[in-house]
Formats: sequence, C-alpha cells, structure tokens
Amino acid sequence: MVRPGLSPGKSKSILTIKADNRLYTFSPETREELRKFRLGTSRAKDPQARIYIIDIKTKEIRAESNDTYTKLEDIADELPDSSPRFVLLSYPHTLASGRLSVPYVLLYYLPENCNPSSRMMYAGAVELFRNTAEVQRVIEVESEGDVLDIETKLSNDK
Repeated sequence: MVRPGLSPGKSKSILTIKADNRLYTFSPETREELRKFRLGTSRAKDPQARIYIIDIKTKEIRAESNDTYTKLEDIADELPDSSPRFVLLSYPHTLASGRLSVPYVLLYYLPENCNPSSRMMYAGAVELFRNTAEVQRVIEVESEGDVLDIETKLSNDK
C-alpha cells in the first residue's frame, strides 16, 4: 500500500529530512562570505575562525558578528555556555611528518546543557552548513576545553 503523497519505496522520514533542509537558509551575502573565507584561509599562516548562528525567527544561518578570530582561546571565550554554534575554522599546523596542513573544518559546538529545541534546530542544519561551506570535516565540541584541544584532534586526522 502506498500512502498519499509518497512514492513507492520512499519513506516518510526521507521526505522530512529533505523538507527540514529547506527550513534553513543562507542569504546571498552569507554565501559569498563563506566562499571568500574558504578561499582566503587556504594559505593562511595563522588560525582563522568565524562563528555562525541560526536566527530563531527566520531560520537564516548567518555570522554572529563580523569578527574573525585568530586564537583558540578567543573562540572558546566567545562561545555561550548553553547555546549551540557553528564555527568555521582554518587551522594551520605542522604534522608529525613535518608537512604543513591547513584543514578547513566546521566545529559543531553543542554544549551539554543547551535546550532540546536548540539542539534539534542545529542538528537539522549541520549537513546543510557543511555542504554550503564546503568544509573537509565536522568536529563536534561540547566545551571550551574541547575547542582548546582542537589541534590534537586535527593532528590525529589521517
């Protein structure tokens, strides 16, 4: 039996996931900022990061401010204790082999004590953000300590 509105072989959950991605948007300006940030950080000698939020009313994903952070400590200080955030990070570091690596990653900041609706909202947008920003990897972080320890996680990246 096929339910109305569903094609044979399609489950309702697949349709829901696709619909959820359309809930979240990027303005043309934000898309251009993402592109410029990605291209501008690929040969950077210092870490660079931008923090992004989801506007609760409009469901637009946008930069929280115009600030670009160059220290992990500053990023950790700016992240709220109980609200999720997306952090685009370009972090140059030298691998054990001596080769310079500049990974471009998305830190998915999801503190343990954030409310369930915020948790669900950001969970529903993480793949869209990943694809739109064209990051190499998504790393979940829950605390300031996780952010400060990001070099270890990146160094363990094979």
